[in-house]
Amino acid sequence: MLARGRPYPQGATLAFGGANFAIYSERATGVELCLFDAAGAETRIALSESSDHVWHGFVPGVREGQRYGFRVDGPYAPSRGDRFNPHKLLLDPYARAVEGRVAYTDGAILTPDAKALPHAPAASGAPDTVDSAPYAPRSIVIDGAFDWGDDARPDIPWRDTVLYELHVKGFTKTHPDVPEELRGTYAGLASAAAIAHLRALGVTAVELLPITASMDEVAVARRGMVNYWGYNPLAYFAPEPRYASRPQRAVDEVKSMVKALHAAGIEVILDVVYNHTGEGDHLGATACFRGIDNRVYYQLRDDDPSRYVDLTGCGNTVRVEHPQVLRLICDSLRYWVTEVHVDGFRFDLAPVLGRERACSTRARRSSTSSSRTRCCRA
Repeated sequence: MLARGRPYPQGATLAFGGANFAIYSERATGVELCLFDAAGAETRIALSESSDHVWHGFVPGVREGQRYGFRVDGPYAPSRGDRFNPHKLLLDPYARAVEGRVAYTDGAILTPDAKALPHAPAASGAPDTVDSAPYAPRSIVIDGAFDWGDDARPDIPWRDTVLYELHVKGFTKTHPDVPEELRGTYAGLASAAAIAHLRALGVTAVELLPITASMDEVAVARRGMVNYWGYNPLAYFAPEPRYASRPQRAVDEVKSMVKALHAAGIEVILDVVYNHTGEGDHLGATACFRGIDNRVYYQLRDDDPSRYVDLTGCGNTVRVEHPQVLRLICDSLRYWVTEVHVDGFRFDLAPVLGRERACSTRARRSSTSSSRTRCCRA
């Protein structure tokens, strides 16, 4: 059933007869690919091949739309920074599409019917053994094909640029001329009414607040609210499905939005958040990076590796100086430019991305709230 496959590209890649899966983990002792059928039944396949810490395998018969995730085994020793737990279903860091969300209350993951499911202990003791699969988001295999036609970037000079920052849902939800069924969606921003409004204002580029799949912070969920702004990323390649009129086709809808804006002479710039992830601090849920290889993806405190260096005010700091993490970020940027045709990026808390580990102790004492940065074109 499983062929050797190849380590790159990472993520899920469709090929003739099936799909290749690849995921990076330095300290894992075992990795299982978890495939889910339409009824939610899970099939686990051990990835026996590992090349330069990338676990990989080719699974025949996999098609577009396949739901999947990973379970990663290894040492559970938070005091040393290791938080492997095969009982937790993990999102693919390279997932192009995501289904479902993580929600909390009082430090617990909730099922859709609000039954509490405890997650892993914060710092010590045995790992939690409750299976999180029924409550965790899942990755989706996509083929990425799209008819771009004669799409071309407007490539407007900076001196002529009129930048308009907007929230995809908020802007389209409140515009009275956007068709009601498209309000709050990527398709709504691509509608004739939305584009006419932008053109009437003289806008030449829209800067979209984060549209990658995100999580809600524990404190926000405790108040019965959601993170409206999206600055709490969970997947750096996948668009937020809540903003899609057809969540199962969110990727295509984003591409259609970009194509429509380009046709109107409007550039698309993404606000991207690579400085932290939505998994939060040491009390947060294990949904992706933490369970794949905590010591690879996050900066840990020297005096207590069970805690995170927090340069972002969001509970953790992504370890950008690690080659795999830098690869992930660069691959994400490349994907949005080459596959989705966006025109540029605005980096949230950009200075954090350039701080090496040696600077963390001093930087921890400094404020990051004013560390906003300008846009750059692709």
